[in-house]
Amino acid sequence: MRFQTLQQWLDWQETLHPKAIDLGLERVAAVADALQLRTQVPTTITVAGTNGKGTVATVVAALLRALGFRVGLYTSPHLLRYNERVSIDGEPVSDDDLCRAFAAADAARGPHSLTYFEFGTLAAVWLFRESGVDFQVLEVGLGGRLDAVNVWDPDVAVITSVDLDHQAWLGNDRERIGWEKAGILRPGLPAVLGDAGPPASVLREARRLGVPLARFGQDFLFDASVAGGRWSWAGSSRELRLDPDLTAALSGARGQNAATALAVLHLLRLEGRLSGEVLQIGLGATPPGRLQRVPGTPEWLLDVAHNPQSARELAGWLARHPVPGPVVAIVAVMADKERGPMFAALDPEIDVWLPVPIPSRRALAANELARELGALPGSRVILADEPGAAMAMAVEHAGPTGRVVVFGSFLTVQAILERLQPAGVKRV
Repeated sequence: MRFQTLQQWLDWQETLHPKAIDLGLERVAAVADALQLRTQVPTTITVAGTNGKGTVATVVAALLRALGFRVGLYTSPHLLRYNERVSIDGEPVSDDDLCRAFAAADAARGPHSLTYFEFGTLAAVWLFRESGVDFQVLEVGLGGRLDAVNVWDPDVAVITSVDLDHQAWLGNDRERIGWEKAGILRPGLPAVLGDAGPPASVLREARRLGVPLARFGQDFLFDASVAGGRWSWAGSSRELRLDPDLTAALSGARGQNAATALAVLHLLRLEGRLSGEVLQIGLGATPPGRLQRVPGTPEWLLDVAHNPQSARELAGWLARHPVPGPVVAIVAVMADKERGPMFAALDPEIDVWLPVPIPSRRALAANELARELGALPGSRVILADEPGAAMAMAVEHAGPTGRVVVFGSFLTVQAILERLQPAGVKRV
């Protein structure tokens, strides 16, 4: 084995390939075949989308586990520990397991150089095969067509939503981005579209491949306004009888994601086996960093919203769940994001903005972020030196009845969450 610790493996992977992101399937497919990871593959659900893909993947995996199946779940990125990316039966795999999987991929790769993400993808599927899972749920990292997870053919493909993000790699409009995500579709195999208004490019590609589509808003719905929630498919409906707290939480985008996950179970011919207890467990599952609440005075809310669509969803949640006191936002963003629409969507819900520096070469400088936020009508902006100082300032300005919102990137949430972790986190 080349290295003995997980951190050594990860540090090496970050320097091995000349590009951090190098979209393409040839390298990872060659190594997957050398490892025989594309023979006798478990039932595979591949989830792509601009927003919601991590949530849908998590809910699908939770529903399948609650039905008694062995399930492997692969998501990215992680927040606190790399192990979060790979879980089997709801538990993150160990450092030792990841080291063994990395060693297997390293031994099999021959002349092929692999990216950090490609190593992780191969390690996840290697561990799923070793564990004999019944299902593997794979979240696409970027796009779909050329993403490493796309070397496995999905039994059900999912596209949760399509919006502007990662334009440097995927294109500058929804049609091009949609076409990239439609690359996970396979001829004749079913797919779920969780976007109520999918780009024409996705629909055209589905027609070309003869893909049976299930579309949110057309073939299936979730209605959180009905007590206990209502799930509808092709004109027939079912009362889910969820508890009031979960029903209330399944509004907006989260309800749409829940409906999308249920559509996957329907296409797997498992929806009829979903008891009330299974639904409560499965639909209550959320990945870290998505509307995570830390109760207290003030309350903390952490969300990885980092593009216009996810910012609008966060703003909607804040509007539906007001607090008596001020709302303070700790924010840091990557320089390549569509910031204007993000900030415009959230500005009505934020009383004080606290831009903060984060350790990333891609991040927008905090003073430039402060300048942009200061241009919002009537905004109050206070520049913080570092995350710990931002937290202290946020508590002071929010007061005991207010709320601190942390958003803008995974790194932003990570910087705050690792400091809040001892307090525990509640997901909503």
